[in-house]
Amino acid sequence: MFTKEELITKTIAFVKEQLANAEGGHDWFHIERVYKNALLISKTERVNEFIVSLGALLHDIADSKFHNGDETIGPKIAREFLFKLNVDSSVIEHVINIIENISFKGGHETQKFKSLELDVVQDADRLDAMGAIGIARCFNYGGFKNRQIYNPDIQPNLNMTKEEYKSSKAPTINHFYEKLLLLKDKMNTKTGKKIALERHLYMETFLKQFYKEWNGLN
Repeated sequence: MFTKEELITKTIAFVKEQLANAEGGHDWFHIERVYKNALLISKTERVNEFIVSLGALLHDIADSKFHNGDETIGPKIAREFLFKLNVDSSVIEHVINIIENISFKGGHETQKFKSLELDVVQDADRLDAMGAIGIARCFNYGGFKNRQIYNPDIQPNLNMTKEEYKSSKAPTINHFYEKLLLLKDKMNTKTGKKIALERHLYMETFLKQFYKEWNGLN
């Protein structure tokens, strides 16, 4: 049997290998930031830090947006990996539930599973979609999908279904209104809310500057 520390070390190595060629906003460094954020938030929450760690490290092991929308691949890979390491079945099920319920998916989905550990990992993941990092990731993904930066004739759609959200080809700036600016009010934990507020204000400042430059104002 492996110790918890050994299991975390093996999981980190596995994730690095799996995401070696991943898109820049969903690569190992994204996972590492979410992992660090999750540990930071855990300090002020009564949670199982081992489950939080595994959930954070494996939450994007196979993001559905890079697998033709298939949401079953990530949980399947994570389950097989943890099973091979003889991780307790209750821990595996909790981690799988975190992976299956963490995603934003348009913001209108009802969560089918709830736990304090999910709250922490979800906040950590959402924080990485905000602030300076969130802006960088947003435009990186927009470029990866060959989307327009901005088109004033295409308005943000705040009432998309999960399917519409996943297949959207809207300009990158629209994503700020369709997701990033909505995250502040969807945070679960006290620490998450505090960090989110600062990052939210930074994004608002960025957008003000963006429109000034777009419209040729000084």
